Amino acid sequence: MAVLDGEARVLLTAQHIIKALGTSDAMTDDMISVLSKFDHRFRDMNDRNLDRRLDASTSQKSPKGEDSDEDSYDVPQGSRGGSRARRVINSALDSARTVIVHWDMGHGGHEVGQRWIFENNAEETQVYLDAVDKVLMELENMKIHNRDPKLLEEAQNLLQLAMERLEEELRHVLEMYTGFVDPDVLLDSFSAASFRSPFDEEEEEEEEDDEEPNIATPRVGQFERSQSRAVALMPDQAAEYVIAIVTRLIAGGFKKECVQVYISSRKVVLENNLLALGVERVSIDEVQKMPWELLEEKIKSWNQAMKVGVTVLFASEKQLCDQVFAPPLNDICFNDFAKSAMMHLLSFGGAIAISRRAPEKLFKLLNMYETLRDLIPELEVIFSGTSGSSVRSEANGILSRLGEAIRGTISEFENAILRDSSKVPVMGGSVHPLTRYVMNYIKLACDYSDTLKQVYGERDNSEGPGRATQSPDEGDDRYTREESSPLASQVCRLAEALQNNLEGKSKLYKDPALTHVFLMNNFHYVVQKVKGSDVRVLIGDIWVRKQVSMVRQCAASYQRAAWGKVLACLRGEGLQGSKGLSSTSVSRQTLKDRFKNFNTIFDEVHRTQSQWVVVDPDLRDELRIFIANKILPAYRAFLGRYGHHIETGRHPDKYIKYTVEDLETAIGDFFTGHSGSLGSTSRRRSFSLHSGQ
Repeated sequence: MAVLDGEARVLLTAQHIIKALGTSDAMTDDMISVLSKFDHRFRDMNDRNLDRRLDASTSQKSPKGEDSDEDSYDVPQGSRGGSRARRVINSALDSARTVIVHWDMGHGGHEVGQRWIFENNAEETQVYLDAVDKVLMELENMKIHNRDPKLLEEAQNLLQLAMERLEEELRHVLEMYTGFVDPDVLLDSFSAASFRSPFDEEEEEEEEDDEEPNIATPRVGQFERSQSRAVALMPDQAAEYVIAIVTRLIAGGFKKECVQVYISSRKVVLENNLLALGVERVSIDEVQKMPWELLEEKIKSWNQAMKVGVTVLFASEKQLCDQVFAPPLNDICFNDFAKSAMMHLLSFGGAIAISRRAPEKLFKLLNMYETLRDLIPELEVIFSGTSGSSVRSEANGILSRLGEAIRGTISEFENAILRDSSKVPVMGGSVHPLTRYVMNYIKLACDYSDTLKQVYGERDNSEGPGRATQSPDEGDDRYTREESSPLASQVCRLAEALQNNLEGKSKLYKDPALTHVFLMNNFHYVVQKVKGSDVRVLIGDIWVRKQVSMVRQCAASYQRAAWGKVLACLRGEGLQGSKGLSSTSVSRQTLKDRFKNFNTIFDEVHRTQSQWVVVDPDLRDELRIFIANKILPAYRAFLGRYGHHIETGRHPDKYIKYTVEDLETAIGDFFTGHSGSLGSTSRRRSFSLHSGQ
């Protein structure tokens, strides 16, 4: 008889124990399975015993010698084959149980101080994931083939243990990356349309394991990223861990717990990142009471936070969520934690939209409108699906209310122009500050013409009636534009309101001539502002020409009011005697009085109109030439006809004070805003009739 070695003695003893306890195959197999937990040699004995029994079972199921393709699990429960199949399952669960219980008891990994599975050692991490996968697959097989309830309960308890551990691991991995992203990274990513990752230095590419079971294969094609503004909110390795954990938690029936952990963690991250961008929680009441200077800064921060927040931050969170969760859970989960932050951002825009109307708010409102309008297409992609409909609806609603605020602000501006009641006349009839303010306001507003057309509900009418090519005599271009363009109509009303107010202010001047200079200055300023901006394109050339005609009418009215008396002195009426037009019959005394009156009136005109102002140099020269063309020929003719009567008498310089050249030089002093006397050589101007030509 051969001598048994140590291993054989142990196994033989175990077999005697089993036989002593029970004689059924089921009890024998169960006892071997129990003993196999204590020593790998019993496990080997269990495997050999199982193989032998399975072979016997196969031969029994194929009495004709034919090979059977039936699954060994498809044996009725309670039969000897069912017991063997249960042991196959039990063996798989045993290996998984060893790994899962090892971590659950707090033994940790091989590295000193390693408490968490998803840290550092990728090999141990994969071992744990494989163990969970085994439990999940065995449970699925048990449900399909209606296995032993006790074994099913054991597997379910093991799964519960693994799921609870994975839930903790998910929370830990997410908490490792709850710090906010550097705002400079967000701003840089917004400025550059290419992808940037703050973790590029930490990322290393890993080869994909093709033999990995489907349940553990991450979705999303190994993080292929489009060339967008989105940034990576965590390293790729961490994101892969999150996906691996989430996939198994959902497969194990822990979808609700998994989503709650993810939402609570990412919500904190998102709020911290928005806070770093300067987004503060401000109530509607606080907005209404806030000083405009402070509100301007808040609006500026809001515009930046919206642009960077939506295109970079929310897009990045959506990208991560899409990687982690499959549709439609990705949209539901993202909207759950991002909706409140987005609604808070939008609420500031809503508060501004319902605030008090004031002209100074228009351009900030336009900036907000453009910001939100340009972001709505991205919001519709980021907050997609039914769960994001409330965000999309709110964004469109606030955009509409901002449009109403813009229209209301412009209407209030029109009323403010009409109400302006300043009673202090501008020195020298210069351009009134109201005119400068209104026209600069209109010009700047028309820089937003495309946006304003959208606000006023206009379509592209570039080929419509308001833009139709026609000659200036074919109709009232302004009327046509007003009919076809609500925005053009509004701009024309603003200009009309200004003109009406200016006509009222012109009455503050006691000198009628200065009244016309004031209107001429201001109307000309309006024309020049319109010509040099997009306002002209909006309201049309015929409107401009009508305003130019008004300027010329003001100039003509000025000439009659300012120079009528001067020209009256240079007429021959009342100078001739009874013999008709003969110069010999002229009354010398009357002629002396006429020259004296001319000198007095011209001196007064020179003194006053030198202090008047014509701001535009071209208009100023044009007006001087206009005056010279009226005065100089008349004076030259009068002097030539009657001058010798004075020159042959005593003290001719007392009456003939000016030469034609003196008058021409004196006219060069007009409209400079400086007082001076004709005798001052320092006041002389190099002016001639040809200076404006």
